[in-house]
Amino acid sequence: MKKGVENREILPEMVHLPAGNFLMGGTLFDFESPIHQVTISSPFFIGKYEVTQTEWVEVMENNPSRWKGNDLPVETVSWYNAIEYCNKRSIKENLTPAYTISRSYVTWNKFANGYRLPTESEWEYAARSGGKDTYEYAGNDDVESVAWYADNSGSKTHPVGMKLPNDLGLYDMSGNVWEWCWDYYGLYNDNSPIDPMGPNSSGGRDRSLRGGCMILSQNLVRVAHRGRNIPVARDFYNGLRVARSC
Repeated sequence: MKKGVENREILPEMVHLPAGNFLMGGTLFDFESPIHQVTISSPFFIGKYEVTQTEWVEVMENNPSRWKGNDLPVETVSWYNAIEYCNKRSIKENLTPAYTISRSYVTWNKFANGYRLPTESEWEYAARSGGKDTYEYAGNDDVESVAWYADNSGSKTHPVGMKLPNDLGLYDMSGNVWEWCWDYYGLYNDNSPIDPMGPNSSGGRDRSLRGGCMILSQNLVRVAHRGRNIPVARDFYNGLRVARSC
């Protein structure tokens, strides 16, 4: 088991993923099916850790989390809160914000170099180490070694980076907190094998969540498992991990 992250300077680290192909989905639940090939056409960066409360407070100047701790993942944040964080962090670091926000309507500038949420397919591609593995969980098939979930978490969050990472060095992609993704939630189909992003706004209401959380069973923190919620929901088990386009 890894020691908890104590050095603030390593928290913003990101991992580079090249473009590539992988098999997305699972068979345990209907909404994970079918397993289908997806192409990620452009390289991107994704956060090595879930966004911590230290990072959140530095940018947002508030801490909505139920469980307080500098190296704990921030939670009790809505999808809109996550979008706002990405833009404000981008501005703070002199990057071009990825999102244009007009009340409840958000558009994504895919050419911007600022922080953003990963798409659901990018998230699973990263959790599967760039499509190189087919483990049940992000890192291996031993849930205890990689995830904080119902049987070992004490029903609370834990400092990021304490469990084993996957082969790319990404931590907590199974368990701890759900992670918001960009996409509207929708059932898989075979019509968009390249950079799929779920239905458009007219076909979806909920936004996607991935990774499961500390109060769920081991079946629900698998890499293939999918979550959903309305974008204004601020639940104590929802957090985020940032990405950036190359």
